[in-house]
Amino acid sequence: MAQIGVGGMGNAHLEWYAACEDVDIVAICDVDDAHIATTLANLERLRPGAKVDTYRDFRHVLDRPDIDVVSCATPDHWHAIIAIMAFAAGKDVYGEKPLSHTLEESYAMVEAQRRTGRVFQLGTQIHAGDNYHRAAELIRSGVLGPIHEVNLWMNGGSPGCGFPAEEDPPATLDWDLWLGPAPKVPYNPAKCHGTFRYFWDYSGGVYADFWCHIADIAYWALDLRAAPRTIAARGETPGDGIADTPAWIDVDYEFDDLRLTWTSRTPDLPGAAGKVIGAQFVGENGTMVVDYGTRVLFLDGEELTDLPDVPQSLPRSPGHVRNFLDCVKTREQPESNLECVHRMTLPMHLGCASFRVGRELTWDGQNRCFVGDDEATRLLSKSYRAPWSLPTV
Repeated sequence: MAQIGVGGMGNAHLEWYAACEDVDIVAICDVDDAHIATTLANLERLRPGAKVDTYRDFRHVLDRPDIDVVSCATPDHWHAIIAIMAFAAGKDVYGEKPLSHTLEESYAMVEAQRRTGRVFQLGTQIHAGDNYHRAAELIRSGVLGPIHEVNLWMNGGSPGCGFPAEEDPPATLDWDLWLGPAPKVPYNPAKCHGTFRYFWDYSGGVYADFWCHIADIAYWALDLRAAPRTIAARGETPGDGIADTPAWIDVDYEFDDLRLTWTSRTPDLPGAAGKVIGAQFVGENGTMVVDYGTRVLFLDGEELTDLPDVPQSLPRSPGHVRNFLDCVKTREQPESNLECVHRMTLPMHLGCASFRVGRELTWDGQNRCFVGDDEATRLLSKSYRAPWSLPTV
C-alpha cells in the first residue's frame, strides 16, 4: 500500500496499516517535505528498517504496478481526483472524508468505480463500532415505532482565521501542487495545513467535515435511500477573518415521509445534554439519542441504554481498516462502500448550496439539479485549474 497525504490523519492511517501483518507499506507521498521527514521517522518507529519510497506527486505512486492499495488523507479538494485516477490505475482506495469536494465529483467517483470494479472504503471509522451497530438494530426492530424525524448536530463551525498576510510558501512545500485544481492564489498560512477546511476552495467547513460521521447512523438505521425534496439552510459566515465557510449552519431537509435537521449547537432535547455530536431519532413510540460511543432510549416513560429483548441482527465489524483489507482480497464491497456513502453525502452538498445562495431549494434528483435555480445548481460542480480536470474512466 501507499499513503498519499501524510499530515496528521495520514500518519494515523500509517499507524493502522503498520499493525496489519499482511500489509507492506512501500510508498508515502506528500507535497511538503517536512511531512515526509516526520512520517519517515514515524514509520521507522512503527516498522524498524522498512524500505519505503517517497514522492511529492501522487501520479508517480499510481504509475507503480506493484501497489495494490492507496490510502488518501489529503485536503478535500483532492479526494475525488486521486480516487478516480487510482481506480483507473487498478488500485483500491481507502479515502478520507468528506467523500468529495462537490456533488458532481461524488457522482463521477461512483461511475468510475462501477466501470473499474475497484474497492473503496470511506474513512467513517465510527461505523465499525458496536454502538452504531446496536443503535441501527434497535431502530430497525421497530420498538420506537415509525421514525418521522431525525435531528443531527455537531458543535462548532469555522473560525475566522484572522487576517494573516500573504507570504512566500515554506521552502519544503510545493504550494502550486498543494493547490492543484484550486484557483491560483498567493500562499497564506491560514489556507494550508490544519485550517484549509475553513475555505470553500478546499473544503466545506465543520459541517462538511463531520456530516458523514453522524448522518451515517441515520442513513444506516433507516436504510435511507431517497434524496431530500427540499433543503433550507441558514447560518453565518465568520466576520473576524478571511475564512468563508459557515461559522454556524442549520439545515432543514424534507423527505417524502421524514424530516431531518442539522444544527451547529447541541439542541435542547432529552438525552442530548453534554453531547458535542449526536443524532436523535423520533418515533411514534419513543426517542433515542446516539453519539459515537453511547445511546439512550426514552420509551414508555423509562430511560434505557438497551433493550435485551431486541436480538442482534447485524454482523459485527472486524474493524474499519481490517474490513477494507479483507474486501481487497475477496473483491466484495466494504461497510462504508461508495454507493452507500454517496447517497449519505449528497444532502451535505445540497445543504452547502442552500447556505451559499441563502434560500430554500427543491431538489430534482433525476436531473441532478435544483428546480428553477441555475445559480444553486452551479455550486454542485466547480472549475478546475489547468492542467487539472475531473478525470473520467
